[in-house]
Amino acid sequence: MADRMVGLLLPALTRTDPDGTGAVLVDGTLGAGGHTELFLSRLPGLVVHGIDRDEHALAIARERLAPFGDRVRFHHARYDQIGRVAAEAGLDAVDGILLDLGVSSMQLDQADRGFAYAVDAPLDMRMNDDDPLTAADVLNTYDHGSLARVLSEYGEERFAGKIASAVIRARQQEPFTTSGRLVELLYATIPAATRRTGGHPAKRTFQALRIEVNRELDSLRAVVPAALELLAVGGRLAVMSYQSLEDRIVKRDFAQAARNTTPAGLPVDLPGTAAHFALVTRGAEQADEQQRQENPRSAPVRVRAIERIAAATDERNRG
Repeated sequence: MADRMVGLLLPALTRTDPDGTGAVLVDGTLGAGGHTELFLSRLPGLVVHGIDRDEHALAIARERLAPFGDRVRFHHARYDQIGRVAAEAGLDAVDGILLDLGVSSMQLDQADRGFAYAVDAPLDMRMNDDDPLTAADVLNTYDHGSLARVLSEYGEERFAGKIASAVIRARQQEPFTTSGRLVELLYATIPAATRRTGGHPAKRTFQALRIEVNRELDSLRAVVPAALELLAVGGRLAVMSYQSLEDRIVKRDFAQAARNTTPAGLPVDLPGTAAHFALVTRGAEQADEQQRQENPRSAPVRVRAIERIAAATDERNRG
């Protein structure tokens, strides 16, 4: 849905000039640089600040985006550190922010990182190699209750307790080191009827482990308020979520930001109660059938966008 993301953010990025001159976009999930490349190509005056916690991704993006010179700036950080990154870059406010959540296609395709259950690989799953916790650590050290909670809460796994029991029995014989052994355990533990109808039996467990290792939902809860705070009036934030846990957080925070708190029935807004944001998308947008056929990984995506319509206090100067 790259073109749709451009469409959602374009009005904010071209408010002062149709070629984006003077506008600043923050790509909070730079990855391999695909989205940023599209924006820079379409708007020759635009400047993009790209953030990613994955140094492997940053290296690929630097090479890919080298032709754009200093129109793109690179920052090694988690996206929930967007406020610090902006301050260090001298940005008081920006015109657009893009967040493409979850694991990237590039990370899935790097078999040795352990994100994909289709390939036997070390159980790592860290988006940042400097982080201390790996998926193997979670499987080998968490007690039954903690492991079941992770699988249930982050993977929405019906058989979380049963899987946790099986993992603890298996690790007593030998610690988990590779994804292949975990996949075999899941096939043996999840009932056959569920395996036939519920998609790949490892999908939910791998999602849960990845979210736990990278603290993804904690980062998301922190980044949305920080990103909204950074927007200039007329600026927009667009978010792509790939599972319901992410989308629920975005939906809640957007609804709260766009809510007018003046009591019903009053003819005018009371001071301090008018909403400072307005929803750009009504509900969550999804990829159409053609997009799903061209890119099956777009099937679960949910897109939401919001625009700042008023300053919280006085209008801030844009950086």
